[in-house]
Amino acid sequence: MQKQDYYNDFFEIGQQKINFSFFELNLPDDDPVYTLKNVMEELDFSGLLACYSDKGRTGYNPIMLYAVVTYANMRGVRAVDRIVDLCQRDLAFIWLTKGQKPQRDVFYDFKGKKLTGEALDELNYQFMRRLEKEGLITLKELYIDGTKIEANANRYTFVWRGSLNYHLVKLLDSIDALYAKYNAFLLENGYGPKYDLGDAHMFVIEGMDKVRKVIAENRKRKLTKHKKISNNTIIEIDHCSPLEILKLQKNLMRIAEGEGIRFVFGKGKHKPEIQKLYEELEECGSRLMEYKECFEIMGKDRNSYSKTDLEATFMRMKEDHMLNGQLKPAYNVQIAVENYFIVHGYVSNDRTDYNTLIPVLEKHRNAFGDTLEAVTADSGYCSEKNLVYLKENEIRSYIKLQDHEKRKTRAYKEDIGKYSNMTYTVFEDEHY
Repeated sequence: MQKQDYYNDFFEIGQQKINFSFFELNLPDDDPVYTLKNVMEELDFSGLLACYSDKGRTGYNPIMLYAVVTYANMRGVRAVDRIVDLCQRDLAFIWLTKGQKPQRDVFYDFKGKKLTGEALDELNYQFMRRLEKEGLITLKELYIDGTKIEANANRYTFVWRGSLNYHLVKLLDSIDALYAKYNAFLLENGYGPKYDLGDAHMFVIEGMDKVRKVIAENRKRKLTKHKKISNNTIIEIDHCSPLEILKLQKNLMRIAEGEGIRFVFGKGKHKPEIQKLYEELEECGSRLMEYKECFEIMGKDRNSYSKTDLEATFMRMKEDHMLNGQLKPAYNVQIAVENYFIVHGYVSNDRTDYNTLIPVLEKHRNAFGDTLEAVTADSGYCSEKNLVYLKENEIRSYIKLQDHEKRKTRAYKEDIGKYSNMTYTVFEDEHY
C-alpha cells in the first residue's frame, strides 16, 4: 500500500454506526474518540510512515495503530493484551480499527520497532503547536520537575566504580608479578636471545596512583573507625594494555612450538611450566577485558549500573521501607509543564537534577526555536552551570537557591564573612 493511501484509508468519512444482525449500536456524540480523530487529521505522520516500506504485503495501518495506542492511554490502558481485548469488545476501539482485530505481536512490533522516540516527539510537538494556536499554551514558560522511577531490574545486580577500582589494583599487581615471572622464565632458560625476545615491561594505566592512595587511606581509617572516603576515580583502560598481555601469550606459544612442548589438558596430567604461565596470562587478560567493558558501560557520568539493565543507575528512592537509605536501580524522569500540559519528557540515568536542566532546555530549543523566556524549578536545579546557561540565553530564572532557607536564619544574617552581609563604605572619595 502506498503511504498516501494510509491517510485516505484512516481519515475517510467512516460510518459511526455499526449494524449487528440483532440490533444497532452507536457511540455517544461526545465520546473522546471523535476528538482524537479530529486532532489527528491535522498531524503529519511522515516521520512514522518513514519506518514502513511500500514493498511487500500490506499490514495494519500504522496511523490506525497509533490512534488505538493513544486512545488506550487516554483510557488508562497500558497492557498490550488488554488493548487487544478492547479491539474485539469495546465499541470505540472497534470504530477506530473498522472491525479489524490486530493481535499482540502487531502492537509489540509497532511500539518496539516502528513507534520510535523521534517519531513520538515529532507528533507531540505538532500537537503542542496546535495547543499554541488554540491559545492554551505559549511555549514561552516552562515549569520543570522530576522524580525517580525504579527500573525493571534486579536490586542486587549492582556494579560499583569503587569496587572495580579496588579489584583492578589487585589484578594489576598480579599482572606485574606475571611480567616478572615471564622475564625470569626467559632468562633461566635462555629463550630471550634464542628467539630474539626482550624483557617485558609492565604497562601503566593513568589514575591508578590516586586509587592506590585512597585504598591506603581507607585502610588507616578502618583501623581508627573513621568513615571511608569514596574511591570513584575515573579509570580508562586503553586498547593497548590487553594487547600487551596477548603479545606475551603469542611469544610463549612460539617458544612452545619451537621447543616441541605440547600443552596438555585433563585430569591427572602434569602441565609444563610454560603452559601454566600462558594460562595465568590468559586469565588475567580476560579479567582486564571484563573491567574495561564495565568501565565503558558505566561511562564518566555515573558510578554504578545494574547487570540486568545496563542503563539504570542505583539511586536513593523516596520510598525507603527499610529506612536504611537502600539504593535501587532507577531512572531520573523529568517533565516540563506549561498550563497543565506536559510539553517535554526527558529520561536520564543521572542521580541529580541539576545535570538534567540544560538537556531539557536544549530539547525545547531544537523543537520550537528561541521562544523560551522563563524557567521555574526547585533548588535541586540550582547550579552555577545552569544559572550561567540561563543568563547567556537571556532566559529569566525562577530557580530557588540551595541555601535559600539558610539565608533566613539569624546566624547567617549576622555572619560578617558572608558577602551578602558586607556593607559598602566610601572613604575620601575612594571606593572599596
